[in-house]
Amino acid sequence: MFSPSQEEHCAPNKEPVKYGELVVLGYNGSLPNGDRGRRKSRFALYKRPKANGVKPSTVHVISTPQASKAISCKGQHSISYTLSRSQTVVVEYTHDKDTDMFQVGRSTESPIDFVVTDTISGSQNNDETQITQSTISRFACRIVCDRSPPYTARIFAAGFDSSKNIFLGEKAAKWKNPDGHMDGLTTNGVLVMHPKGGFTEESKPGVWREISVCGDVYTLRETRSAQQRGKLVENETNVLQDGSLIDLCGATLLWRTADGLFHTPTQKHIEALRQEINAARPQCPVGLNTLAFPSINRKDVVEEKQPWAYLSCGHVHGYHNWGHRSDTEANERECPMCRTIGPYVPLWLGCEAGFYVDAGPPTHAFTPCGHVCSEKSAKYWSQIPLPHGTHAFHAACPFCATQLSGEHNCIKLIFQGPID
Repeated sequence: MFSPSQEEHCAPNKEPVKYGELVVLGYNGSLPNGDRGRRKSRFALYKRPKANGVKPSTVHVISTPQASKAISCKGQHSISYTLSRSQTVVVEYTHDKDTDMFQVGRSTESPIDFVVTDTISGSQNNDETQITQSTISRFACRIVCDRSPPYTARIFAAGFDSSKNIFLGEKAAKWKNPDGHMDGLTTNGVLVMHPKGGFTEESKPGVWREISVCGDVYTLRETRSAQQRGKLVENETNVLQDGSLIDLCGATLLWRTADGLFHTPTQKHIEALRQEINAARPQCPVGLNTLAFPSINRKDVVEEKQPWAYLSCGHVHGYHNWGHRSDTEANERECPMCRTIGPYVPLWLGCEAGFYVDAGPPTHAFTPCGHVCSEKSAKYWSQIPLPHGTHAFHAACPFCATQLSGEHNCIKLIFQGPID
């Protein structure tokens, strides 16, 4: 779960302090080609053996590019704001013994702790479907955690590169605040949404905001890369809460606090629910054959006993090849139980425990992808508008990132028990 270097520095038999986890939306428990190194579907943030946080210190106003290079090469962290060809403001950062810093981005360079690539909806995410031009920044954002309780985590746009620099060029949105300090936004922005009421059965979607390089909160720009910043939202902060969503324009991450994860169902619990459904021996109401959800490690291969469902009515069947309504709409079928017409798809159990808001049984399926989870989790994600592209928002399945459709974006499943 954490790197050997962290493991070595932990006191024997003492669990390292866990700040929380970042879980990437669109992956049902692991990346399609498997989790490897810093590329994975979830990333746990642990207290580091030695603090690596930084805080702003000296500000230099510089008129020649050479001088600005000299300052950013001093081996200290710095943020450079290029105001014009003849003026750059460089803010030097100094070591902060009270915080740990974690960086997220597309770059595989060593300053990035968690490497994130563009999520392709429907989990068709493999080597063949390479994104030609990624919209995720190479050094997208940084999360700074307090090393002492309550271990508050804060998010900032942009990350320091290999030369410990954040560079906002002439075209980047930047400004001087009334108190004199410089701030700016990254090209495609870092958006954050804190849910109302935390990440629980009662949660409601919050409002999407943009986070600046210095961690201030702004209303959204007209489009992701517009030059004009939004309005400062003075009564909101960059402190991450359990269930906060972070959008990097190409991938969306869910922040779960250590305490929040403690109250979340585990992988074992989800496996127990799967076995419970299968033990009830649900049957196909037409073929009368017993249905079973495949095991979690077989979650991408359609199996013979796989349950299928008509997503307009929720009736669960085994696979059959009749009921096609037209040659053009291959997936529009008529349910033999109630004659409702709609998509007919295999059902998949949602295996990523971090997306569940409760530990309820898997009774609801997202439409049109067929991922199954608890009723409250399905209803929660069904009403979350997730950023899509540069200015659209739509609800999507957290397990595969497919855009949701249908009357309520999800449907209650109707299983038939054994006749005997």
